[in-house]
Amino acid sequence: MARYLNPAKIGLLALMQLYVEEAIPSDAIVPVLSFVTSHIMGHEAGGPPSSQASRWAKAERTVSLVITIKDFEKLLGSFPFVMGMPGRKLWDQFLARLWDINSLDALNEFFENLELMLAKTKEELRRLSEAGIPEMEEGIQIARNSPFGAFIRRAMVEYQRLRFHDCAELWKDFVRYRQPTAHYQKRKNPGFGKLSFDNVLLTGAAEGWSPEGVSALASVTYDDMLTGDRLGTVAVSTDDVELLLDFQIEQMQKYGNRVPLETINQFQDLLQASFLVPSLTHYLSFLNAWRAGDYPSAFDLLHRYFDYTMQYRDRLFYQYALMNLAVLQADFGCHRDAVTTMLETVTTARENRDMTCLNFALNWLFHFGRAHPNLVRELESSSLLGTGKESLAYLRVKAKESGMGALWSSVLLSEAKLGLINGESVATSVESIVRSSHLIVTRNMKNMFGAQLSLYAALWSRLGLTHLSTATCEIFLRCHSQHSVFDDELKIICRLGLIHAERGKYDDGLRQLEGLDSNSLRSWKPSQYWHKYRGIIKLTKDLHHNNLDGAQELLDQLLQSKSDDLEPDMTFMIESLHIDYLTRRGDLQAAFEKVNTMISIIKDENKDIAILVKLLLLKVALLDKCGRTQRGFSTAIRAANLAWRARLIPQLWEATGALANILVSLEEFEAAIDMLNAALPRSLECETPALTARLYSHLVDANMGMAGRMEAKSSKRGEYMTRALAAVQRSFDQWSSIEDINQQCETMAKRAMIMKLTGEMTLAADYAAAYVALRKNAEALSLGSV
Repeated sequence: MARYLNPAKIGLLALMQLYVEEAIPSDAIVPVLSFVTSHIMGHEAGGPPSSQASRWAKAERTVSLVITIKDFEKLLGSFPFVMGMPGRKLWDQFLARLWDINSLDALNEFFENLELMLAKTKEELRRLSEAGIPEMEEGIQIARNSPFGAFIRRAMVEYQRLRFHDCAELWKDFVRYRQPTAHYQKRKNPGFGKLSFDNVLLTGAAEGWSPEGVSALASVTYDDMLTGDRLGTVAVSTDDVELLLDFQIEQMQKYGNRVPLETINQFQDLLQASFLVPSLTHYLSFLNAWRAGDYPSAFDLLHRYFDYTMQYRDRLFYQYALMNLAVLQADFGCHRDAVTTMLETVTTARENRDMTCLNFALNWLFHFGRAHPNLVRELESSSLLGTGKESLAYLRVKAKESGMGALWSSVLLSEAKLGLINGESVATSVESIVRSSHLIVTRNMKNMFGAQLSLYAALWSRLGLTHLSTATCEIFLRCHSQHSVFDDELKIICRLGLIHAERGKYDDGLRQLEGLDSNSLRSWKPSQYWHKYRGIIKLTKDLHHNNLDGAQELLDQLLQSKSDDLEPDMTFMIESLHIDYLTRRGDLQAAFEKVNTMISIIKDENKDIAILVKLLLLKVALLDKCGRTQRGFSTAIRAANLAWRARLIPQLWEATGALANILVSLEEFEAAIDMLNAALPRSLECETPALTARLYSHLVDANMGMAGRMEAKSSKRGEYMTRALAAVQRSFDQWSSIEDINQQCETMAKRAMIMKLTGEMTLAADYAAAYVALRKNAEALSLGSV
């Protein structure tokens, strides 16, 4: 097997010869040059790939060109012959050039003549002028330093380095590669015979060699090719295998996807044809096993790869082996082992003065510590890593000093996220995001847009600007998803799916998730993440439909995952839905205990303040359900204070509604109405129907309370009851938009009661009938029949 040359590259060189000789028609020049460029440089015409699947097209094209000559036919078959001969195509001219190489001697001449395509150097021109030879430049001359010139010169050098045996093998591979086009030559040339592929055999047969001797010589030289055996090895060079390996590893590390099955099968065919298997193959297999969730195989392959590399590179790359091992252990739930291994990585990187590895390891430890604070609490107390802010400040300075733009931007985003989680100044967090954005744009780090826009979307959601959050997600999917890691795309799409679910568009949310690339979801961790979010959307729908049996099945599956394996936001979503389920079941005691347990955990681990506020509001809602509304006053005040300090706008209006409800229970109806009238317009901006419906429901109670204080049949009483009726209608519309059947029934019962109190018995009867119909529909939905 040659180190660089193979039959496909000979075809590319022949195509470049036709270009230099101006034998290619003008309309075919750009496609031909693009084709050659894509195979010698990896440059893609037409911009970056637009989908996950198209990213692997380069590997498939490379393998296809190595295996078969049909790619040349697809390119050249549609262009006419430059001389305008009827029925002749550029493909026929290309084949004529290939079949002119009819012996090993002709192959030598072909490589010797490649020099003629290159422009002469200044030294050569000086010698020609001294010898009195006029300079004659006809046709196109390729500059030696151009990509095409570099490719030609390397091909010449590599051919000169080949031993005679390797040259003969290259010739036989070329004959086998070209042989499928023999029927074209037979159709164009009636004299084309069985031995026309080798001019030596053809000349010998014509000069009187015995048929037995010719047959024996052909059999010895070409093995089983003449008998039609196609099971021979593929003509692949070491360079092709290494390029494909590097490309696949780059794609998996850059985008986080697994290699498509078709590409894996094609690459395995090439490896079987290769005499040398690079050690990097074990690393590729490790990445694939890791993405597939096969921990034992990934562990074994990682050790195997670094066992091979350590033989030649001593301990220079030992820290990278440890770093890969730590990330692998963390992904498969061995969190304590992961921390120990990453600390060893830090120590080794310091010994080897590898700042890149050291900074990455410290950054990983910071993020891991945020997700699992109990594992790194002792480390922070012993000042080995310092607190979160100190670690980030150190990383920011080191990243700036070492010019690591990606780490620098990531640290700025981490500082912004840490500020939001701790409830600190939103302006300071926005400043860090803007600085990160400036760094991403000035250094053209397109793969960082996913993390940045994801944080922007989260910020807008916390500020109650859901439309901006949705727009940010759409911008990422339309403009930046093709450059980003698949995990970023998955998180953005899951966020959009949840926004749809909050608006009652459950089918749209599920459809958004279903539109993801199927090959990307073959990876174990993204697949688990995707399935959990699908389960959360379906669980939300079942709870709103009061389908508690279906909700229980989904909860049993979601609660099987340990909290360590989930992100904090996802953990809270699942637990809050579990509390909602317990509440709908009527088990308020269990729901209350769960809320108190979660609040104590959040306080101990110092997690996101938004989660703490939501838990406090859940506690207030449960006290209201128990009929002890006034006991939640201090908790509601605390939730409102935290929400205002951290600028958690949706939670602020929810806390306002909870306080208004407490005021209603204290018969302070006028103050409750003032608070709700101030909060409702702003809650509508949040585009969260459940929040708005709840506020309108509290407004109904407050207005009815005020109506009860007025004299019977007075205009004031009628005015307040009219306002209550308008509010209950809006509340019903909001609950209907998210299909919450229990709340719809409760609201309809309130409407019927208001109509009865106003003396409108006919309308009261109609609303009562509508209530009965809703109850029947609720029973049908609870059985999952609708």
